[in-house]
Amino acid sequence: MPSLAPSPRPGVLAIEAYVPGESKIPGGLKPVKLSSNETPLGPSPAAVNAFKAAALELERYPDGQATALRQAIGKRYGLDPERIVCGAGSDEILTMLAHAYLGPGDEAIYTEHGFLVYRIAILACGATPVVAKETNLTADVDKILSKVTPKTRMVFLANPNNPTGTYLPLSEVRRLRHALPGNVVLVLDGAYAEYVRRNDYEAGIELVATTNNTVMTRTFSKIFGLAALRIGWAYCPELVADALNRIRGPFNMSTPSILAGAAAMEDVVHTQDAVEHNDRWLGWLSEEITKLGLTVTPSVANFLLIHFPKDTVQGAVACDEFLKSRGIILRRVAAYSLPDCLRLTVGTEEENRKVVAALAEFRAQVA
Repeated sequence: MPSLAPSPRPGVLAIEAYVPGESKIPGGLKPVKLSSNETPLGPSPAAVNAFKAAALELERYPDGQATALRQAIGKRYGLDPERIVCGAGSDEILTMLAHAYLGPGDEAIYTEHGFLVYRIAILACGATPVVAKETNLTADVDKILSKVTPKTRMVFLANPNNPTGTYLPLSEVRRLRHALPGNVVLVLDGAYAEYVRRNDYEAGIELVATTNNTVMTRTFSKIFGLAALRIGWAYCPELVADALNRIRGPFNMSTPSILAGAAAMEDVVHTQDAVEHNDRWLGWLSEEITKLGLTVTPSVANFLLIHFPKDTVQGAVACDEFLKSRGIILRRVAAYSLPDCLRLTVGTEEENRKVVAALAEFRAQVA
């Protein structure tokens, strides 16, 4: 008689595990890795020093409240540290929000080309994911609102969005918040907020400060260059922060992460340098790639979405394989319903010039 086996809760087996950007090339070559939106400038030297110093006390449990990190974030952005919750990357924060507010019978909305973790977090709670179509690869407030039902409990909005690089202005985000029912949590994912230089953009601080049902999430994995340490944070209404702290692991962040994150947050000059580098090379890459006859979606983040013809010779898959043969890794985004696109992260000057030269070579050989 066969033995019984445990069954996961409803929704878990419907999850397609997240597959990160590739980082290795067959043959052991060191790649030009432009697949994961990492900063080419690396972390702040102050963060590196803080990380090294933390190695002297690895036998001690970390501060379960991540006090130094929350205070550093609060000081830089003028926020109340009591309303800041930190986690192992913004992924953990997003997952905690889903666990706190979603369950079987509930629905949560995200947009057509939104971050894949939203769907995973929703399904893991037994809730139902609902996809709202986008317009011109940009979130559409009316289409999001058309998906709202009495079962809706949460809306995830990546702003700017990955992998498209598009964004919604503050006026549209306000309109979305005001039109949503009061019992619906609006999660504004600002992973790339520090890169945006548009007068009509705001990451979410204002709405969190003026409403009881909006949360802003941020990360240290992009502009701060600390992806390996997994540091994320959320600015929340008091009741939401209280709920997250009740379900958060008691030591969900390591001491090296806390101290390195605090040091990175205090190094404003390093962040400004990263922004200036991105401003220069994002525009250059867009212009040079467009000259090759390829379409590029205008981006406000640190990456570009490149569109390829819908064929096997000149298409995204063929280009990806060609680039790998030249030691260059971009990100395939078919999982985001964009099978004919590749996402390119802004790299160093040398990397940027190398990828444009390789793209030109690919286009020339298939012309």
